[in-house]
Amino acid sequence: MSHPPMGRRERKKAATRQAIADAALRLFLERGYDEVGIREIADAADVSTTTLFKHFPVKEALVFDEDSGQEARLLAAVRERPEGQSIPAALREHALTTRVATADGDARFAAFTDLVASTPALRDYAQNMWLRHTAALARAIAEESGLAADDPICGALAYFALEAPRAAYAHDDPREAIVRAFDLLEHGWSHQPSGTRRR
Repeated sequence: MSHPPMGRRERKKAATRQAIADAALRLFLERGYDEVGIREIADAADVSTTTLFKHFPVKEALVFDEDSGQEARLLAAVRERPEGQSIPAALREHALTTRVATADGDARFAAFTDLVASTPALRDYAQNMWLRHTAALARAIAEESGLAADDPICGALAYFALEAPRAAYAHDDPREAIVRAFDLLEHGWSHQPSGTRRR
């Protein structure tokens, strides 16, 4: 369904929001998140701090655009996965393509993910944004699995699938860490290699 074109006022608001977000990200990447103040960002975007806060209520929000399609793409990863692919495998691929930069990927995206990974306040904010999709993802998992909508294993898989990328941020190879985390979700603890195991 096509959407009606935005009016002049809506276009101006969207342009202002984008200018603020662009200015913030540029300054954060140049000097670091903690070294940049709100007033500096407002000045760089040629707006007042009042206008800035109308678009972005907290400093962390400056780094993340409101993406209404984020949840839709997450659910599509489950519902539209290739035939024969498991749900954990589909969620692993989604995590690898949307939440971790690749060595040969977009340089700006890599810089953005590095900024988030190296800034605790941004890591926490980003994770809270992802976790708000837990209930919707759990419902999609239940539908695809033929289980009850309130089945606790669907909620658990949804939560841990969304949480796994944050656990991987601290590792030297986040991609490998995510793959191993989803291997655990796919196969369970009993299939994990162990040096010494109690019988």
